[in-house]
Amino acid sequence: MTKPMLIVKFGGSSIASPDLRKWVQAIEKTTRPLVIVPGGGPFANTVRQFQTRIGYNGEAAYRMALLAMEQFGHALVALGQKLVPASTLEAIESAQARGFVPVWMPSDLLMADEGMERDRSVTSDAVAAWLAARLPGSPLCLIKQIDVPPGSSLQAISAAGVVDASFISLLDPSTRVYVAGPSDLAVSGRRLAEGVLPGREVSSEQPLAAFAEAAQ
Repeated sequence: MTKPMLIVKFGGSSIASPDLRKWVQAIEKTTRPLVIVPGGGPFANTVRQFQTRIGYNGEAAYRMALLAMEQFGHALVALGQKLVPASTLEAIESAQARGFVPVWMPSDLLMADEGMERDRSVTSDAVAAWLAARLPGSPLCLIKQIDVPPGSSLQAISAAGVVDASFISLLDPSTRVYVAGPSDLAVSGRRLAEGVLPGREVSSEQPLAAFAEAAQ
């Protein structure tokens, strides 16, 4: 049986990291079908910054934030050797079949989903959860600029602001979630070459104790 594809959400904050290219190189070592979900980063911050100043509504901000994700996505494509843009599930599978790593451009699929809340509260993490819910069995890895404590739960990382509340609400209960931080970079290439995701798996049931203890 073919293994489900891996989903890697590339945090927009990574754009300022000196390790950005190293993460791209590590991802390109994957031996399993993998799709990258780009974050919005400073491009999305600009959307939020000017919404109050200009006065555009929530739906306009939502559309612009999706385009901000695509801007970072195109930047990632330019940094890689095997990365290509892909807008649909069919395009994602086609790129993988040709030996490439697709970078998902989410505007087309998200704007076609009339049930999706359309305002700036929907973050790129939530968009990654949305995609994972449509790819049953596919684990999701969130690349962040922090390391989460061992034993962390989804509730804990949400309470700590690592992900937003809409991430949990859009996540399919069967989706396994990992968070990879700076300490995971050194072994990420090897793990992806072995067909597994880097980072620590987070539980949907454990309490907030891990973050409380880490903060002491």
